[in-house]
Amino acid sequence: MLGDAPAPRTLITSRLALQGQAHDEESRAFLQSRLTVLSKLMFWSFVVLLGGMVALYRQYPSIEPGDNDSIYAIGAAGVLVLAIIWRGFLVRRQLRLEALIAIDLFYATATGSIFGAASYLAWELRSSAFANLLWSCFMVFLRCIVVPSTGFRTAIAGALTFVPILVAAVGLALTTTQELPPLAYVSSAAIISSVVVLLATIGSRILYGLRKQVSAAMRLGQYTIDRKIGEGGNGTVYRAHHAMLRRPTAIKLIQPDKAGAENVDRFEREVQHMSQLTHWNNVAVYDYGRSPEGYFYYAMEYLDGIDLENLVVDFGPQPADRVVEILVQVCSALSEAHRRGIIHRDIKPANILLCERGDVPDVAKVVDYGLAKVVDSRVGDTSRSILGTPAYISPEAVTDPTTMSPAADLYALGAVGYFLLTGRRVFEAKTNVDLCVQHVTATPKPPSTVTTRKIPPALEEAILRCLAKKPADRPESAAVLATLLRAAATGTGWSEDDARRWWADFRRQDRPLGPGASTQTITVDIEARLEDPYERPSRPELN
Repeated sequence: MLGDAPAPRTLITSRLALQGQAHDEESRAFLQSRLTVLSKLMFWSFVVLLGGMVALYRQYPSIEPGDNDSIYAIGAAGVLVLAIIWRGFLVRRQLRLEALIAIDLFYATATGSIFGAASYLAWELRSSAFANLLWSCFMVFLRCIVVPSTGFRTAIAGALTFVPILVAAVGLALTTTQELPPLAYVSSAAIISSVVVLLATIGSRILYGLRKQVSAAMRLGQYTIDRKIGEGGNGTVYRAHHAMLRRPTAIKLIQPDKAGAENVDRFEREVQHMSQLTHWNNVAVYDYGRSPEGYFYYAMEYLDGIDLENLVVDFGPQPADRVVEILVQVCSALSEAHRRGIIHRDIKPANILLCERGDVPDVAKVVDYGLAKVVDSRVGDTSRSILGTPAYISPEAVTDPTTMSPAADLYALGAVGYFLLTGRRVFEAKTNVDLCVQHVTATPKPPSTVTTRKIPPALEEAILRCLAKKPADRPESAAVLATLLRAAATGTGWSEDDARRWWADFRRQDRPLGPGASTQTITVDIEARLEDPYERPSRPELN
């Protein structure tokens, strides 16, 4: 009934509440990570301080305070408590925001109390009080830099740190003889403490504001950007996550300096093509939009695996049965695209990712339909530009791009299979022009003649048939090619258990994820591909 439906305001309020919860969770997780860093820095700072004190008093035993054992005991107890909070709670447990704030303020109070007690107990060593005050200043500034905090909370934490120091200063001024009169002694400590708290408060306000601005800039609709994982001619790919689903996502964002009408049209065409495809072996598109700042973007599934280019470069030519399984999956993805009238036009190893999905190993995913063409008799393609990657481009793409058909994708897939089996391209050349000429005129060498690996004759025949110069001489469709490939499998060279073992070893390598990493969703560099015929992604950079 209509009366049972929630009012629009209630729906809006609920949605805002969910968004607020998601944002609170991000803030909580970030605060915990920063407190973990602060704990680590404080722990090793205190270890160095205690070690330095031991070395100092062994070298100069005459200046060692009478109550130094008590100072050591207090310091050691503080380090122990710090280690328990750090390793036992911050690292191993997910703490509530209130608990994290309590830990933050506890650190401030405990730090001041330890240094205040050390100042009072080491009364014979007059420099001790100001040394402890100096260390307290270090800790306040360290917290300001590391922990995200409002200016108010930083002021509270700073006050909690310096109150015990000032109490110790009052006690020393009243009970001992210092180089300064009691009032001047306490006043100087109070002035230094106040200035440090003021500077830390201002610094926190600035840093906190900058973090909020960066956080806002790293949001695209419901998605929060984590880091860049790839870059191409008209787009940049980022790893991101959905604000409420917490699902890893790949975001492709068109670069502002590339946002001309032609590139925007190509970008929009790419996402439209990909959104039509639902096959398991085609990358899934989740969302498409434009940010308030004018950035066009689309969200797709994040594929944590390795592209076929780096698979061969890093692990060498692959077993024949594994190659068959990969190519059959790509055929399935292309079959769906071709049935919908979509030609990929840029099939190459870097645009095919191998990953694990749903506990299934060796799942091939076809990505990047940025050069895709829709076969439509009503709209002719009059462009004479050569589009594609020269090492995998079909002869007709060179001689007459307007006549390209699904057979062009099968040619490129044959070249991919050749590369997987042998570790070599079908043709090698010093220039792109020579490479394109060879695709048109040269006869490829059989894969079995360029590698010592055993290649089933039926598989070699299927690969060479894909590489036929005339489209009519290639397999009639991707489905027909898949049938030929399945018939070529021996059933002995690569099993599911082999795949699972390979992926287990791969995961143990802890391969770095960064710009240009093999595990990224590769974007097509339309300009650069005609400069580098082989276009291998750059190796990752460690952050």
